[in-house]
Parts: sequence; C-alpha cells; structure tokens
Amino acid sequence: MRTSLQGPLADTAAGAIAEDVLRACVHCGMCNATCPTFHLTGDEIDGPRGRIYLIKQALEGEPTSRLTQHHLDRCLSCRACETTCPSGVEYHRLLDIGRAVVAARTSRPRGERLARWGLRTIAPHPGRLGPLVALGRAFRFALPASLARKLPRRTWAGPAPRGAAQRRMALLAGCVQSVVADHFNAATKRVFARVGVDLVETRAVGCCGALSFHADAPGEARAMARRNIDAWSRALDAGAEAIVVNASGCAAFIRDYPDIFCDEPQYADKARRIAAVVRDPVEVLRDSALTVDGEPREPRIAVHDPCTLRNGPGLAGAVARLLASVGYDPRPVADPHLCCGSAGAYSLLQPAFAGRLRAEKLAALTAGDPQAIYTANVGCWMHLSETSPVPVRHWIEAIDDLIRP
Repeated sequence: MRTSLQGPLADTAAGAIAEDVLRACVHCGMCNATCPTFHLTGDEIDGPRGRIYLIKQALEGEPTSRLTQHHLDRCLSCRACETTCPSGVEYHRLLDIGRAVVAARTSRPRGERLARWGLRTIAPHPGRLGPLVALGRAFRFALPASLARKLPRRTWAGPAPRGAAQRRMALLAGCVQSVVADHFNAATKRVFARVGVDLVETRAVGCCGALSFHADAPGEARAMARRNIDAWSRALDAGAEAIVVNASGCAAFIRDYPDIFCDEPQYADKARRIAAVVRDPVEVLRDSALTVDGEPREPRIAVHDPCTLRNGPGLAGAVARLLASVGYDPRPVADPHLCCGSAGAYSLLQPAFAGRLRAEKLAALTAGDPQAIYTANVGCWMHLSETSPVPVRHWIEAIDDLIRP
C-alpha cells in the first residue's frame, strides 16, 4: 500500500514504523476473517482493513472526525488479524500510532473524556483503587447488581513459600491485580518456589502503563514505563534472570516498550532489554522439572487463552498442555481466536460489544461442561466471572491446588 506521511510524524522512528506497516498491507481482506468486531457487525470499517485505511488517511493529513475515532475505539487490539495476514502486517503497531494521531486532532465529548480520566486516575494506582474496592466489598449489598458483579470477591492469598530458591526472577505485582486478585501472585510465587525460582516484586515498579496509553494519555504511560524500566534494569543488573508477568495483557504491553520509546534514544535500548526478558509463567514452567503431589479433584476444565497470550507471544495451547501434563482434562473450545471482550478497559468503554463477545466466548468455553474455566489475564478473569455459570480462575491456581498442603 503506497503512502506519504505528512506532518510531524513524517521524519520520526514512529513514522517509519507506520510506513513499514502500511506498505506491507496488500489490502486482501483476509484479516477480516478473524476480527471479532467485523464478526459482530460485518462493517468494513469495523475490520482491520477498513481501520488501516482510516489511519492511512489521518497520517497523510486528511481530516479526522468522531467517526474515525469511533471505529478505531471499537478495535480490541486483540491482534487476531495478524495471525491470518499473509503479508505479516503488524497491525497493532500501526493502530497505536494512528490512535494517538487521531486523539490529538479530534476532541472527545465531555463524558468520554471524564470516563478515561477517571480510569487513569484510579485504576493504575493501588493506593487509590484499594480503598474503593474495600468499600465496595463492604457495601456490596447496597450496590446495583450490574456494579456488584464487576467487583470480585476477596480470595485468601495463602501462605508465602518457604525456603531459599536457587534462582531469582522479578515479578510484576500489577496495579488492578494487586488489589482485586493478590492471590494470583501468591499462587505464582508458591509454584515457582516448587521449581527452585524465587519471585521478587521489584521496588518502584508500578502499573505497566497500558491503561493510560490506551486511554489517550501516552505521555503519562511513558512516565510509568520509564520508572519500571529503570527499576527492572537495576534488578537485572543485580542478577534477576527474567521478568515474570502473570497478567498476559501487561506482558503484551511491556513487550511493546521498544515501540513506545522508538524516538527516545535514552530509553530505546533499555526498553529492548526489558522486553526481551519478559516471560509468562507458562514459558518458565513448561521447561522446568515441575512435580505435583496429587491429582486434580475437578479435572474437567476449559482453558481460555487470552488474545495477549495467543496472538502476541504465540503461546496458544501452552497452558492447556501444561495443565494436561499434571492431570487436568482440558476440553476443546470452539473459535479460540475470538476475543472475550475484556481488552483492558474496553469492557468498560465499549460495554455493548464486550457483552456480546463475552456471551459467545462463555458459550464456547462451557460447551464441554467444564467444572471450571482457567484463564491467564486478570482483566479476562474479571470480565468472564461476571456472568460465567462456572468458576473462573487463573490457571496458575490449578497447579497451586496440587502442591499446597
């Protein structure tokens, strides 16, 4: 696809990325076959090819409008399109650039600006989110049913692992996860201790920045990312082997740090170093001598591979294979490429689309009559749990169940 970028982006590294992506696209339309929003509407501009044209026009200096923004907002950033593109178009890299350009040119209605500001102000900060969640749990009985369903119940984190491990890795505690699902991190630490790895939460590391980046505040996201990069760089220098991230959405964003800092020479190399050592727990455990103490009490399960696990690092099926190796019976799931609708803050900002996608995903996940659903991302866990007829858990808990006394 021919293109001629105009404006301040033209002579930047980000502009070069956009040009490379646009030139790779042959506008064949095969991407639409796996796009969840095109699946829902059948509208060309609700699919990757249509959105690529919208972004191309914006980058070439054409006027943008609320309609442009509306259809870019509807994209889940799931990257399913990239798995079926015969030309290897890295659509998500172009989308991130295009959204920022459109956001800078097109004013949102006050309600949308307020919603995004509220999310950025509260969710990435555990010190602010924690008291609100605690208050909501205490007065759950007084909340509207729709809001009460979004508030996960507290789960006991369990004991800390004992004994000194031979290896050490950094663990991202997460912002929302550390408040609503701290038991995920506790379970991950116990399982890793079982294979001789000590997981340490690095001081000064906070939110990965994804929520701010996707809510019209890229500068705010970069500030968060710089803080994390500096802290993790010190941890790696001190001997940490890797950065373990058990929320696949956060891991996907951290792997994109090099693009975020492509025009900042001071951080570009550091960002590449960090991105290269990010690991999902399944990447470490599948290569470890993991042993368990018993058999699952409820072995019949469904495994949900979040888009950020299957379409970015290419780990589709890895969790199911690992759980099968310790005695679980993962049932087949139809259309695994379709997003569940969580997509970070998407389920809050695009509730109609998110609800339809969740209904389809839960129908596929429960078709095999599982006793539980296991996922790999805190956002997907929260979103699916709202209406799931069976328990939804993080897959690391399934292994933790087999090693905890």
